Amino acid sequence: MVLAVMALIGAEVMFFGGLISAFYILRAGSFSWPPIGQPRLPIAVTGINTLILFGSAVTMRLGVRAAKRKRRVAVTRWLLATLILGSIFLAIQGSEWIRLIQYRLTVKSSLYGALFYTIVGAHAVHVAGAIGALLFVTCSASRGRYSDSDHDGLTACSLFWQFVVLLWGVIYAMVYLG
Repeated sequence: MVLAVMALIGAEVMFFGGLISAFYILRAGSFSWPPIGQPRLPIAVTGINTLILFGSAVTMRLGVRAAKRKRRVAVTRWLLATLILGSIFLAIQGSEWIRLIQYRLTVKSSLYGALFYTIVGAHAVHVAGAIGALLFVTCSASRGRYSDSDHDGLTACSLFWQFVVLLWGVIYAMVYLG
């Protein structure tokens, strides 16, 4: 299972690499950035949201560590904390998108808008999928499924979660700050 997740992550790196490269090519060909008539991205609130997601990477790591140390209750608590932080991240992202749409940044407004929503939206779909996997793993952990010697499912979920968090750091740096 861990190997399969690692292969998936490799494919996702290529996918997002292509999207971010397209964004940079568009940016390099523009006279002004963001393009005239398009709003600036919300750097401050997204920065805080990024810290929230980074915090979830820490809680996920602590959950895996607790499993290795046979601390069943702690595993469930850390995974629940990760679920909550990931959900908060998605909720804040959604509110940002609503605000940007009100400022007329839409998929149809420009290629800039289309690429922005494709990159950020694809990431959001990955976070939502990771939350689904995390929910399953959390339920399994609460039933005592993972032990110090048998925690491959938790490790696989953690790998994907850490990837999604790291990917967001790259997206934030390159799309929002770049």
